[in-house]
Amino acid sequence: MNALVLIVEDEYELAETLVGYLKREGFRTVCASDGQTALDLHQALRPDLVLLDVGLPVRDGWEVLAELRRRGSTPVIMVTALDQDIDKFQALRIGADDYVVKPFNPMEVAVRAKAVLRRAGTSDATSVVRVGPLEIDPLSHMAAVTSDRGAQTLNLTLTEFRLLLHMARSPTRVFTRSELVDACLSGGDALERTVDSHLSKLRKKLEAAGALNMLGGVRGLGYRLAASR
Repeated sequence: MNALVLIVEDEYELAETLVGYLKREGFRTVCASDGQTALDLHQALRPDLVLLDVGLPVRDGWEVLAELRRRGSTPVIMVTALDQDIDKFQALRIGADDYVVKPFNPMEVAVRAKAVLRRAGTSDATSVVRVGPLEIDPLSHMAAVTSDRGAQTLNLTLTEFRLLLHMARSPTRVFTRSELVDACLSGGDALERTVDSHLSKLRKKLEAAGALNMLGGVRGLGYRLAASR
């Protein structure tokens, strides 16, 4: 069945425009014009993707995004007139998968929707991933390291979890910063500088749990995850 997109937008004409373009690209759609209705529809319908405005009645987009992240990992693209970097950073920090600024080309939104779903919807998206002492469960959003001290659950941020899972699905492969941004941060080249910070914190958490030398940099290329030695 084609992917279901929940469009959360209080401007009727804009919502209808998005519906038209998304349906043309093969999506099913449902609309909500306020934040609480969006959360109710998400609970009832379990959409594959949410397009989320910020300036909404009843509950704003930030509240809705935070609640969606408490519920799980439904992909979310923010579609908003807020164009400041601080707004984009806040959206990505809370857990948005992408950020589109109004006014926009509706076809661009459809293309981004496909890209986000492609990243989230690989055939093994729900399978447990194991690399050496590391085990990652995408469904429960949990990662643990087993060592001589037993199994230790990693306390990861959403971005750290995404980075770890993405790299663990291709162990020993070298990922460039831009590849990691595109796959896990979706914020464009301006956010490449944040990858080093996220991975530095992730490496410390892995080592504290007993996974030594597992995540490292490859000089001049990027980063690689491999079974600890």
